[in-house]
Amino acid sequence: MKKTFALLAVVLGSCTTAQINQAIGDVNSALGQGGPTTSEVAAGLKEALIKGVSIGADLVSQTDGYFGNPEIKIPFPPDVKKVEDRLRQIGLGGEVDKFILTLNRGAEDAAREAKPIFVDAIKAMTIEDAWSILRGDDDAATQYLRRTTGTKLAEKFKPVIKASLDKVNATRYYSDIVNTYNRIPLVEKVNPNLDDYATEKAIDGLFVMIAKEEKRIREDPVARTTELLKKVFGAR
Repeated sequence: MKKTFALLAVVLGSCTTAQINQAIGDVNSALGQGGPTTSEVAAGLKEALIKGVSIGADLVSQTDGYFGNPEIKIPFPPDVKKVEDRLRQIGLGGEVDKFILTLNRGAEDAAREAKPIFVDAIKAMTIEDAWSILRGDDDAATQYLRRTTGTKLAEKFKPVIKASLDKVNATRYYSDIVNTYNRIPLVEKVNPNLDDYATEKAIDGLFVMIAKEEKRIREDPVARTTELLKKVFGAR
């Protein structure tokens, strides 16, 4: 340890104040003076994500959780926007609006079942680059979760969203709309997969809310409600 500080003293002689502070911080970290361990960082990130998932799922599963939030409201499928435009032109805008409402209601209903799916994925993930995530962007942990578990989450969540869409009659309304459009003379027939679209958009919305909570935990000490969160995110 004496050699460490001797070397540090020599190096600091030609450094700026900012560089000195950085060097001292690095040495303190290396010596383990109170900073979180890698295992604590991993546990803290998982705790933050689980907290974000829980809060996000609770928010979006309320009535108008999706429909009343412009940031995550699910619109008519954009790849068949021509269907919406044409039906509105012929006076069937009310049917389109009813479908969009039930589509979002389906996502809100499915979000109630989303929490354990996401929590299981978080608990199972291995974070080898925990420090880089901790010191990354405000949504680094959320993006990591999405990048590493997104496909598996979609597979598990799809039957949940399908059941919810059926429950609120969104599937039937969508079928009626598509069939009505396909009966219009000279139009190109369409039959897009509603379940895939709704699954993707519902997960997108939930990740938006998770990222917001992660950012809040990183920036607001009051949001760090446990000692582990305080230790891990206070060390950034």
